[in-house]
Amino acid sequence: MIDTQHLLVDHHGSIVTITLNRPEQRNALSLPLMLELTQVLQRIGNSDARGVILAANGPVFSAGHHFADMAGHRHDEVRALFRICTEMMDCLQALPQPVVARVHGLATAAGCQLVATCDLAVAAASASFALPGGKGALFCHTPLVAVARNLGRKRALELAMTGDPIDADTAANWGLVNRVVPDDQLEAATLDLITRATRGPAESKALGKQTYYQQMEMPQPAAYARAGDVMAENAVGAAAQDSFRAFLEKRKH
Repeated sequence: MIDTQHLLVDHHGSIVTITLNRPEQRNALSLPLMLELTQVLQRIGNSDARGVILAANGPVFSAGHHFADMAGHRHDEVRALFRICTEMMDCLQALPQPVVARVHGLATAAGCQLVATCDLAVAAASASFALPGGKGALFCHTPLVAVARNLGRKRALELAMTGDPIDADTAANWGLVNRVVPDDQLEAATLDLITRATRGPAESKALGKQTYYQQMEMPQPAAYARAGDVMAENAVGAAAQDSFRAFLEKRKH
């Protein structure tokens, strides 16, 4: 595994936990951290790991972009920074394994984007979420891309335009996280979810995740066509055919 400076990477059986480990910087998504996280994700994607938990150390999950990476920099430098952030976010969703965010404290701006980009998310009751750029001079344009794909339009715009944080229960009600649990149950609840999300053949799960993100960006007729093609290919594969026979023959698979 890569020698990490900004992250902790722990393996527990087939589950890998990646922990943002810059609490003194409120786990800001600095350029070095984003590059390191992308490398780690790529390495995990090519491994036999079955699932990923994304967590953070310290009182804040992530405060978003590190302003030192933007202050005093040219347009091309800042544009490259956002491109690297996008590549990191895309890598999360391109990963064959399910990824669950384990969120405590505040997830704000690109930190909120990070939660929205993960496949699933569990939040502690004390967690909160914000796109605070609406209160200042830097609107949360790129975080809103991911957040708006989880929330309805008006709720996403409320977050972005007001800049006000929402609590964990509101985040669950709006669709930003899957569930909210007491703080002392966060680790166990996240492990339970990733364990259930990784049941079944890894190849089928990876194909399902990839196809889900593809069809979500398509008009409905094209989405059905793509999903139908993939499902038919999956259905005639050896693993699916064996499960069909096991069901029909009333034997355990």
